[in-house]
Amino acid sequence: MPDHVHLLFTALRDGGGWTFALPEIMKAIKGTSARSINKLMERHGPVWQDESFDHVIRGNESLKETVEYIQQNPVRRGLVAAPEDYEWLWIADDFR
Repeated sequence: MPDHVHLLFTALRDGGGWTFALPEIMKAIKGTSARSINKLMERHGPVWQDESFDHVIRGNESLKETVEYIQQNPVRRGLVAAPEDYEWLWIADDFR
């Protein structure tokens, strides 16, 4: 999306078996991607807002609905006619 990103993932576990915390994951994703974006665009400064809107998914039906919402997002915004036409959409085979 031109002004936001949707991510759907399962958090990995550390060596002790604990799930990595969402703030830690988001900091890593935002930091790495911001550096890459700024380098590509030859600029410096913030790329992402400090906040994020997260939601824990419970149950297969909620998962299916969330995948469908993410797929349809560029269609709803009028960017493409069909989800498969959006070049930045990637969905693992397990979620199809």
